[in-house]
Amino acid sequence: MPGSRTGKPPVQGASRRPRPAAGPPSESPVQRFYGRARKAWDRPLTAYYLILGGSVLIIVLGLVMVYSASQITALQMSLPGSYFFRKQLLAAVIGGLLLFAASRMPVKLHRALAYPILAAAVFLMALVQVPGIGMTVNGNQNWISLGGSFQVQPSEFGKLALVLWGADLIARKQEKRLLTQWKHMLVPLVPVTFLLLGLIMLGGDMGTTIILTAILFGLLWLAGAPTRLFAGVLTIATLIGGVLIKTSPHRLARLNCIAATDSGPNDMCWQAVHGIYALASGGLFGSGLGASVEKWGQLPEAHTDFIFAVTGEELGLAGTLSVLALFAALGYAGIRVAGRTEDPFVRYAAGGVTTWITAQAVINIGAVLGLLPIAGVPLPLFSYGGSALLPTMFAIGLLIAFARDEPAARAALAMRQPRFGRKRAGDPVPGKRPTGAPRRWNTMRRRASTARSSGER
Repeated sequence: MPGSRTGKPPVQGASRRPRPAAGPPSESPVQRFYGRARKAWDRPLTAYYLILGGSVLIIVLGLVMVYSASQITALQMSLPGSYFFRKQLLAAVIGGLLLFAASRMPVKLHRALAYPILAAAVFLMALVQVPGIGMTVNGNQNWISLGGSFQVQPSEFGKLALVLWGADLIARKQEKRLLTQWKHMLVPLVPVTFLLLGLIMLGGDMGTTIILTAILFGLLWLAGAPTRLFAGVLTIATLIGGVLIKTSPHRLARLNCIAATDSGPNDMCWQAVHGIYALASGGLFGSGLGASVEKWGQLPEAHTDFIFAVTGEELGLAGTLSVLALFAALGYAGIRVAGRTEDPFVRYAAGGVTTWITAQAVINIGAVLGLLPIAGVPLPLFSYGGSALLPTMFAIGLLIAFARDEPAARAALAMRQPRFGRKRAGDPVPGKRPTGAPRRWNTMRRRASTARSSGER
């Protein structure tokens, strides 16, 4: 046997182990977390859970803050400390019934309700201007007394009417392929919107007119209005708004209070400045629930238009960012529903509701932060006011119904097993799993993967 180079005989039976094939690099924990989060985010029921969970959290947190912010105001009016909270809670219960009803209605019924709701809103807004029926609150005549301490603001229901009617109108014109002509794009959508705006401006409510104008622009944008047409309507609305602001010293004073750090002559910027004081004194985690100082008569409308400032003072930056995150999630879910549907009415209605809630939240929070003029609009689902809460909760029910109606979401919901009540036909015997049946821990995404005709990725 020949020797090796070292003079030692070779080792018998020793063989080198083959090196393992180079596989893909292992993912970092951050990459794995991102991948799982993205899969969860793309599930069919994500929009449904975001809308339902986000709106419920906003309403519950709003009830807590209404109770905290309104106690001093109620006591100053010789009322029980929980007076405004009880009224808001009653409105939330009624709104919950409306939300549930809207979430269970079929799309055809929503479309059928568009014209009756519009007619009722126009009638009530015209009734506001009748002497002896309309009421003036904070300088605006936009209220109708229902007896006792209950009033209703019909202009709030005008937002819902414009969304439903406008979505139905544009959807019918799209089905007939009429949206390529500019006259069908504008008529009768713009004239009817201007009718609503005129009835609201007769009462002096500039804030609600801004929201209705935002809804109009949102519907035109979703309908694919040309840039020239869109710019023309925007220019006309801007000119009208500029004239209304210029001819009203009160509105002009509000415009001059943007980013104000001093109350100014005659304390015309008192509310804006004290809203900033409330936010600045909150710090990171706030002074504690119920411990606000500004609500003791320093900050006007602490439980309505400026409830976000009290939230910042009592819950701090963490509380305000939580509210912003909830509204951002609600807005994203609404855009997702509008973008993934194949029904034109659902697309326009979901886009209109999302525009309404998002624009109103931006205007309210921007005014509290001193970035926008004070428009006198409440924070949706959060501020005190049953007239604003009821139509908004019905609109949330619309989004929930649309989110449930997606083909992939419908299939995912159909695959759920009922926990209570009578079993479905063909359900397996409890405790036994049929041969070949999928295991129960399969994800909802895997179950509904074959039913994604609505654009699910």
